[in-house]
Amino acid sequence: MTPPTGPVAEGRRVAVVTGAGQGIGLATARRLAAAGHRVALVGRDEARLEAAAAGLPGRPLCVAADVTDAGAVLGLFDTVERAWGPVGILVANAGGSLAAPVVDTTDEQWQQMLEVNLTAPFRCVRRVLPGMLEAGYGRIVVVASVVAKRGERQVAAYTASKHGVLGLVRAVADETARHGVTANAVCPGYVDTPMTDATVAQISARLGGTVEDARRLLAGRQPIGRLVDPDEVAAAVLACVDNAAINGQGINVDGGAVQS
Repeated sequence: MTPPTGPVAEGRRVAVVTGAGQGIGLATARRLAAAGHRVALVGRDEARLEAAAAGLPGRPLCVAADVTDAGAVLGLFDTVERAWGPVGILVANAGGSLAAPVVDTTDEQWQQMLEVNLTAPFRCVRRVLPGMLEAGYGRIVVVASVVAKRGERQVAAYTASKHGVLGLVRAVADETARHGVTANAVCPGYVDTPMTDATVAQISARLGGTVEDARRLLAGRQPIGRLVDPDEVAAAVLACVDNAAINGQGINVDGGAVQS
């Protein structure tokens, strides 16, 4: 997809959303595009990105990249900047999950969770910050999880990576607050996304029940009694983008499961 070129109009920002082909990332891209921002959709599956972009207002840019590859991270931002200029909004949404008891978690699985959920957002943040600081404006939002706030059985590596990324966000927020740049995390509970579908399948296989039983189990862990809708998470992301006084926060979107 060929993006429009030229300067960004007043009030519009260049936004990069990772993991934008589906779920929370796509819902966030829709909201950003509807608000008038230029949105670059990043993901590993170019065909999925193109299909997602077709339903968005404006003319989004699709960039196929694996954010666990350090060189690919640099390249994707180079591509966006060549097309549109400096990035003003970063939504680091790409992530992965893994379920295993601590004693069964291998070094490779541990490293995998750290790479996708902590190191990849760090590299994205490090890459966009100089331009944001120079411009005196920036909005960084990382999609974390409620397990950034609490421990949970069977997901030690995932939980550790999400605790880590919340710490990263808070450190960046404190470092950049006086320069017009904010950094926040949105911490969803169980969301109705393909990643949750994979969790449901794992639960079903482990417990020997049906997929429907597993989905009800997850929904029942949230006080609202249902899975969170991706657009409900996207709304929280947009609040962080629109409100300069929200900074250094981990905003729970979990139906009340974690009260803080």
